[in-house]
Amino acid sequence: MRTRITAVVLAAALTPLALTLSAPAAHAATPAVPYDFNGDGRTDLAIGAPGATVAGQARAGAVSVVYGSTIGPKTSTRTLLTQNTAGMPGAAEADDAFGSALASADLNTDGYADLLIGTPGEDGSDTNDGMVTIVWGTNSGLSGARSLFSFFSADYDRYGQALAAGDFDDDGDPDVAVGSTGPITVSLVDGPITRTSAANGGSGTRWSSSYGVRYLSSGDVTGDGHPRVVLHGRAAHDGAATALADMEIGNYTDWLQELPAGYVSAVGDIDGDGHDDIAVGNDRETSADPAGALGGRVTVVYGGPEGRDPGRAPLVLTQDSAGVPGAAETGDRFGSGVSLGDVDGDGYADLAIGAAGENSAAGAVTVLRGSASGLTTKGATSYTQNTAGVPGGSEQGDRFGERVTLTDHTGDGRADLSVSAPGENTGDGAVWSLRSTATGPTPTGSTSFGPATTGISTAGTPGYGTALTS
Repeated sequence: MRTRITAVVLAAALTPLALTLSAPAAHAATPAVPYDFNGDGRTDLAIGAPGATVAGQARAGAVSVVYGSTIGPKTSTRTLLTQNTAGMPGAAEADDAFGSALASADLNTDGYADLLIGTPGEDGSDTNDGMVTIVWGTNSGLSGARSLFSFFSADYDRYGQALAAGDFDDDGDPDVAVGSTGPITVSLVDGPITRTSAANGGSGTRWSSSYGVRYLSSGDVTGDGHPRVVLHGRAAHDGAATALADMEIGNYTDWLQELPAGYVSAVGDIDGDGHDDIAVGNDRETSADPAGALGGRVTVVYGGPEGRDPGRAPLVLTQDSAGVPGAAETGDRFGSGVSLGDVDGDGYADLAIGAAGENSAAGAVTVLRGSASGLTTKGATSYTQNTAGVPGGSEQGDRFGERVTLTDHTGDGRADLSVSAPGENTGDGAVWSLRSTATGPTPTGSTSFGPATTGISTAGTPGYGTALTS
């Protein structure tokens, strides 16, 4: 496996192109946590619907932001974003796919998190150049926008198909990592980035195959306060390729640690040792991906001072693993979505796993607990639309669990569970939110809403929840 992925990297890697422009600006207020757009101490729920029709333009795309409250995401306090929103760069056009990827950080360090939105279908100097939009957080929520710097538009397409944000070059300012296709497949845009700042430089390189970098996540795996980036692409034989990168290093493809191959990932400290751990989801069958498994798999890689902890074997999970609810069956897509967050406030990150193909793609979600010894299947819980208290009912093709997120919408110190089902109502899509208690997420009092509730047209197949707060 190491030889295969290394070969992909060596065949594709280029010396990164680098730009150094103006000097960084002075630091401002204590940065907000990601996705807390109004600074109230509660994370907000951002929902991408890249298939949404806007002003008659099919698949132009839209994003709903539902603000957190003491009872969870509250649809009466929300913001609807499209490229036709006043002050937004560009305009809604067919196939732009605005909302395909989402990320957040307090880019201008003003105490309010900002939202990054990927629009990989945006046409620029050529078709599908792609674009990333920054929408600014304020004390009243999201307001005002600008486009993210795009240094190498002649050398990539679908810029913004994957996003992550954090201080990746370890200079004290938040940066943005962007996935794309073409000669450059991953770019680093240096911070600080403000409403009016000039570009501070950036770099780009090629990793993986012509499919490009399709998903990004990040976290402090080494425990040194400097986040690393998890890259997801495709290998030459069309299987997944996944690696951990240190983007502080000029040629960051020279510092890549191979990870178990998958299509999505989440990063968080499962065992409380100060090193974030990585959960990699691969929802494919072995017939579609050599690194897949019957029904899909999730692999947990524990972090250490040098990245991967060489003294701990990765934990491989399927629905046939002891203590995991259900059974591995063809097409379950276990690992379609993964998220790490502390659902019970015990100081250990817990893992939510989506299985969007379960029961003829009705879908299911499993939550496993973190502990001082690592992830455990003891006390695992499973949720579907047929779980008592969860709104709706499981139907073929809903894809409940396509994306999952564990984040604190109520401000009580426990991560709440939000789940998307982009196939709900023949492609309209919907999102569920389950509030967490001292014993974990509870279906009691859970809520659900679809695109119409937050102002998005249900014409066509908007795919509400295709992207979700990460």
